[in-house]
Amino acid sequence: MFIGHFAPAFAAAAISPRAPKLATLFVAGQLVDWAFFAFAFVGIERMRVEPGATVMVPFDLYHMPYTHSLLGNAIFALLFGGLVLWARRDLLAAILAALVVLSHWLLDWLTHRPDLSLMGGDDFHGLGLWNQPMIAIPLELGITLGAFYWYMRKTNGPVGPPAILITVLLAFQAVNWFGPPPQAAGPMLYGQALLAFLFATLFAAWVGTTRRHRRTVLFLSGPRR
Repeated sequence: MFIGHFAPAFAAAAISPRAPKLATLFVAGQLVDWAFFAFAFVGIERMRVEPGATVMVPFDLYHMPYTHSLLGNAIFALLFGGLVLWARRDLLAAILAALVVLSHWLLDWLTHRPDLSLMGGDDFHGLGLWNQPMIAIPLELGITLGAFYWYMRKTNGPVGPPAILITVLLAFQAVNWFGPPPQAAGPMLYGQALLAFLFATLFAAWVGTTRRHRRTVLFLSGPRR
């Protein structure tokens, strides 16, 4: 998945006004991919372009035991949740952030061919929906737009910034699905992925400054006399 990983971020932001900022949750949703592409730059984890690897994605993700094992994902979740707990002194915020990080493995399990391990070994798993575009495309759009709608219902603020954010995410996804495939794995591909995550996060940070959770708004407004 790509923008589907931002669905848990929108959902967490909708759940409670104590949730971390939307930009923080966007980082959480893609944290293990941030790490994967950073690791790929230095050869700690590896991938290659293999046309036909799946119908939708020509990537052979053949070595990613640290970021995309369930154990590795859980460690990233604990570390990120601990960082949020240290920064916010709020256990609920930390739990929500950790759950968003942990959601990454489950969402990838739905779409990846068997290339996800449990503990970094050779026990590979993946439902492989990237080989079923008529299922994978509505699924990713559905969970992303559904979570975005929930976020909009649970927050108050101008419509413009979140409308721009979701448009940017959909544009990124369209390029990912229908744009020309990369010719080879390497620094340019890794850099492009990291830049896409960065731009999405910056737009999320902007949106987060314009909207407030409805419960917060009701609390601040207080009863009218």
